[in-house]
Amino acid sequence: MDKPKQPFADGMPNLSEGHFVVPTTADLQVATLFTHAQRFLILYGSLRERSFSRFLAYEAARLLEAMGGEVRIYDAHGLPLPDDTTADHPKVQELRNLSIWSEGHVWVSPERHGAMTGVMKSQVDWLPLSEGSVRPTQGRTLAVMQVSGGSQSFNAVNGLRILGRWMRMITIPNQSSVPMAYKEFDEAGRMKPGPLYDRVVDVCEELCRFTLLTRERSVYLVDRYSERKGRVSDRLDAVAADIGFAKA
Repeated sequence: MDKPKQPFADGMPNLSEGHFVVPTTADLQVATLFTHAQRFLILYGSLRERSFSRFLAYEAARLLEAMGGEVRIYDAHGLPLPDDTTADHPKVQELRNLSIWSEGHVWVSPERHGAMTGVMKSQVDWLPLSEGSVRPTQGRTLAVMQVSGGSQSFNAVNGLRILGRWMRMITIPNQSSVPMAYKEFDEAGRMKPGPLYDRVVDVCEELCRFTLLTRERSVYLVDRYSERKGRVSDRLDAVAADIGFAKA
């Protein structure tokens, strides 16, 4: 391997040493573990009366509750399109408050035209990266699932993963894709037993584990060098504005 005999001997002149932090295992310790049940928000991407994504969302909710979690499921009926109204709309506020309450999410979308549905995307688009000092999604765990009417596909879950990363969420490795969903749910909307159902159990189990690992540590896990530097300049700009020296 080609490397200098004395690596880093020339220093790191571009690094702000005051904001540079060396991660250690000690930083992962928490003074007090949470005692409340894990909090999960489930979003699904269909408004149909017989909605297989809703059925799958309900199955996930049952499993998460059986694993000791507290679950809220958001109903997107009445949610306006992004930018079609202001963020003080009651359905938008309901969604944002649920996300702030949550410690983990489950996103379930049908696949339509090779992608997630507009209903699913609209819900995520109404969640801001930050709102003042509050970040409704950052540091929360995320599990992604999809249903489709045809053969097995992963287009929707792949798209949901991109969204999860963009929203700064901790997306778990496992996922569920249910092909020919009309065959996998009975008339009452319950998922039939079999390998596809077992995979849903796997996903919920993994989501619980990742949430237990990260929920007390989420602030530390998503702390960033660039943001620590940025917060200093923000404070200086605010002080300058207060004393009348704000930039024109």
